[in-house]
Amino acid sequence: MACAATAAVLLFTGAACGSGGDSSSGPAVVDLSEASGAAGVRGVSLGAPVAKPATTLVDTAGAPFDLRTDQATAGRVTLVFFGFTNCPDICPTTMADLDAALESLPAADRDRIRVVFVSTDPDRDTGPVIRRWLDQFDASFIGLTGTWPHIKEFADALDVAIEPAVREADGTVNVTHSAQVTAFSPDGTARVAYLTGTSVADYAHDLPLLARGET
Repeated sequence: MACAATAAVLLFTGAACGSGGDSSSGPAVVDLSEASGAAGVRGVSLGAPVAKPATTLVDTAGAPFDLRTDQATAGRVTLVFFGFTNCPDICPTTMADLDAALESLPAADRDRIRVVFVSTDPDRDTGPVIRRWLDQFDASFIGLTGTWPHIKEFADALDVAIEPAVREADGTVNVTHSAQVTAFSPDGTARVAYLTGTSVADYAHDLPLLARGET
């Protein structure tokens, strides 16, 4: 398996991940070395704020899930990441780092934060598959899936690049997706994102500030 990460447009990193073969080519990329941090936090400023999208997806229990109104995420810091359970490196590393950051916080702070994983490989990532995978990191992590058009609509609303899975002749499945974690404040607006390589310490520093609306 292989997964290549690059810096990409709209302040995210692109990940082209292969399941059993070489990685596919990712989206067009630009240099993020000059990207500016957001005031008070260590994440990268999105520039224009992004509102929680209106798209309804499906949670791991098969129930409709609206990121804006569901009681699990409404009024809480919501960290959204697009990936897939067969991803060999970036996806599990990101989930593990978020789990470690949350574990370092007081319980009161942890309760104000939710992690949402959105599958970019819905044909293979059924609800039970996503649930088992997320439970390896934190049982409180929320997993979402749906039809590809709905997942793409959701990603587009966040300015996150994803592409449908491609099955090669040799059986390799390549899944290209952004490696960005989009951070929504309790008011339902995202102003900050986190890129590949963000440390556990940086997440742990920022999450309480985001919970207090300090962005």
